[in-house]
Amino acid sequence: MEQAKENKMGTQPVGSLLIGISLPIMISMLVQALYNIVDSIFVAKISEDALTAVSMAFPIQNLMIAIGAGTGVGINALLSKSLGEKNFKRANQAANNGIFLILVAFVIFMVFGLFFTETFYRAQTSDPAIIKYGDEYTTVITVFGVGLFSQMTFEKLLQATGKTVYSMFTQGLGAVVNIILDPCFIFGVGFFPKMGVTGAAVATVIGQFSAAVLGLVLNIKFNKEITINLKQYSPNLSIIKKIYAVGLPSIIMQSISSIMNFGFNKILIEFSKTAVAVFGVYFKLQSFIFMPIFGLNNGLIPIMAYNYGARKKRRIMATMKYAFLIAALIMFVGTLVMQIFPKQLLGMFEASGKMLEIGVPALRIISLHFVIASAGIILSSSLQALGHGVYAMIMSFARQLVVLLPVAYLLSKTGNIDAVWWSFIIAEICSVTLGTIFFLNVKKKEISVMEDV
Repeated sequence: MEQAKENKMGTQPVGSLLIGISLPIMISMLVQALYNIVDSIFVAKISEDALTAVSMAFPIQNLMIAIGAGTGVGINALLSKSLGEKNFKRANQAANNGIFLILVAFVIFMVFGLFFTETFYRAQTSDPAIIKYGDEYTTVITVFGVGLFSQMTFEKLLQATGKTVYSMFTQGLGAVVNIILDPCFIFGVGFFPKMGVTGAAVATVIGQFSAAVLGLVLNIKFNKEITINLKQYSPNLSIIKKIYAVGLPSIIMQSISSIMNFGFNKILIEFSKTAVAVFGVYFKLQSFIFMPIFGLNNGLIPIMAYNYGARKKRRIMATMKYAFLIAALIMFVGTLVMQIFPKQLLGMFEASGKMLEIGVPALRIISLHFVIASAGIILSSSLQALGHGVYAMIMSFARQLVVLLPVAYLLSKTGNIDAVWWSFIIAEICSVTLGTIFFLNVKKKEISVMEDV
């Protein structure tokens, strides 16, 4: 049977395999980051308050992505490991139980969107314009979040079996649809209604639904290594536990980012709402640099998980080595761009004089941590792939909550907002140090003792 053949993740040269699997994801995630940036560029044309409101929505959007991506990481790791062990029944259970879990997540966020968005904004600001814009935007993206969750899950299923070129198509479609519809719904182009900030959210969810539908079709038609059938593979507590053994730490890790962002906004709002807008713009811009690294991770995790299941230690370590080199190069280029062109980057968001005054030094200071961050991201993803998601979670917790927020708060007491941005560099150094200790321990106990086959 075709299923019994060795998957390419256990045989193809590691360098070309990692690039081959990761590159389509990296390209699609770049497009994804581009439409996030375009979204904010159009919103900024409404007003700085509108831009600030969308920036403040980031913790909720990130939490949705955290649950979708984290569950996907768990599905990905279990599915790939099961294929490496030739356990095809468990691979199918991983895929179908993952889809069930994502639908549960959607219902939870729909309830939040219907009843709690205004409360969320009032916890951050008393500005009525920002609250109004934020309530409109966040309600739409949460109530109609099933598109986002479905898109992410179907993409992870394609990535887990090495069919990343198809996930590039789904993300590309979603991004293109959103970019085209953004100005139409925001400003009322042609026969489209003028909806302002709400229009930005509508364009986003339509793009997500488009990508989700294509993802489902591609999985059914081309992903022959798994079978999507929720009746045949009903919820299985044992499989769900295995998914969340890896996925839950990943969810918590990314959720921590939401807490960090919420806390950082609270610190910055004491300086000005413009400072919050700058932080929001930074996150949009840095996503264009970080997204390719996350795309690289989506190639790294199934390769490492597969070869961990197949007990091929040389391929495990070679995958990490190539990932470190590629990630560092991407981050170095990103650092140069932010150092040389901060004014031009901020200018895309209708930056006022005050926004440039705060934003130019912010981009230059924060970007100094990019190369260090690349090492932390690869270490964290490697630990997840090897079944040690808890270590990765501890790294994230230490970086963002134990170090970053407290240091940022203390530096804010100097009254100099430029000092606050240095907390990113300090936190990243601590995180990489901790991750290195964790990985060396795992390598000694689990990888070095393997007899390579």
